[in-house]
Amino acid sequence: MQKREQGKSGGAAGGAATPAAKRGRPFGSTSGSSGGSGSAADSAAPTTLLGPSLQVHSSFADQNHKRIVLALQSGLKSELTWALNTLTLLSFKEKDDMRKDATPLAKIPGLLDALLQVIDDWRDIALPKELSKGPRARTLGVNSLVTGFGSEFEALGSINNAFPRSGVGSGSSAADSLVQKNAARVRSSEWWFDEDGLFNLDDEGRAEKQQCAVGASNIIRNFSFMPDNEVIMAQHRHCLETVFQCIEDHVTEDEELVTNALETIVNLAPLLDLRIFSSSKQSYIKITREKRAVEAIMGILGSPFKAWHCAAAELLGRLIINPDNEPFLLPFVPQIHKRLVDLMSLPAFDAQAAAVGALYNLAEVNVDCRLKLASERWAIDRLLRVIKTPHPVPEVCRKAAMILESLVSEPQNRVLLLAYENAFAEILFSDGRYSDTFARILYELTSRPNNKVASARGIWGCG
Repeated sequence: MQKREQGKSGGAAGGAATPAAKRGRPFGSTSGSSGGSGSAADSAAPTTLLGPSLQVHSSFADQNHKRIVLALQSGLKSELTWALNTLTLLSFKEKDDMRKDATPLAKIPGLLDALLQVIDDWRDIALPKELSKGPRARTLGVNSLVTGFGSEFEALGSINNAFPRSGVGSGSSAADSLVQKNAARVRSSEWWFDEDGLFNLDDEGRAEKQQCAVGASNIIRNFSFMPDNEVIMAQHRHCLETVFQCIEDHVTEDEELVTNALETIVNLAPLLDLRIFSSSKQSYIKITREKRAVEAIMGILGSPFKAWHCAAAELLGRLIINPDNEPFLLPFVPQIHKRLVDLMSLPAFDAQAAAVGALYNLAEVNVDCRLKLASERWAIDRLLRVIKTPHPVPEVCRKAAMILESLVSEPQNRVLLLAYENAFAEILFSDGRYSDTFARILYELTSRPNNKVASARGIWGCG
């Protein structure tokens, strides 16, 4: 488990010498060096083309943080827009911006919850009206004169003629006033539950609420890049529940909102403990099972969008570093292996990097993971293809070679790997960068005393 301990110390780098940098967009990079191609493209462009940088002094947040929180909580369009624009400016930071006065906005009391409420408000009305929950039949007290469920008008109106009339002319006016009062109560109740009448949520209003939710998610994403915010956000159950629910509903949810949620959770993954979903902390969205959170990640891993499934692969690779997350991820290992091996077959280099990085950490977990990966169809072929192509980032090739070394360390896998003995020898003599690794692989395959029978089977094809 030496490599896995290095992975813990290096964050999401999976054992790399330098910790992984924060991500700008979910491109599937699994190490700090794997973003070399992207950074090279950025460095090729003159810095003058990036435009002016707007600097906002941190004292602004200190002096106005109460107003910002109150503006978010008010729900008023003008106040909400002002608060979101202000927080976007305060939380934004360019790649080369070395500001020392960045404000840890997640530490402002109530700010994170106020932003999450903006997203929750949108999600409460996101479903179209035709899919809204219909009225439920009320049967409790159906035989009573007054049920307490809004049926007073019908109950009293049906027996209006049977009302006892005491006095001369006074009973009629009393009964009429009672009927009118109950009719007015029913009309007000209907107005209260009429969505359009109360909130004026027409198509334009829904679009505005959706834009506010996306803006709030972008601010939360920016929060996750600040080291001072990571621990607070990773232990904030409301934040994690909202983010995972957006990921869970990726099929119907706004794509930008899902992307921001993915980036947020990937940045927080090294500090994330999935047991928080079954802890005693207050739950807001009722994600009470760790399995549901993992299923949400698996749904993203199988999505057709490259940016999403690359981010999901990187997320799994970071989550498995924490031993406390292993019991919840291990039942999904066969599905994870199959999907990651499929990602390695894609021509996109970022997908290959994300898959190799996740497999590198998974192979260090236990013997069962190594056995299942070795028996996965095309796994060895595609790991060798990453090395032979080769991948433009050397760190990805090194991790692919070390995955093969981990697999060959298990005696049960040596029979499967003997079929690739010639391919291992070819890389040994043709590529000096990985010659030491493949020399150890060949030694494990052929030089062990208990491998004589296996060697004969590999050479002569004996079954």
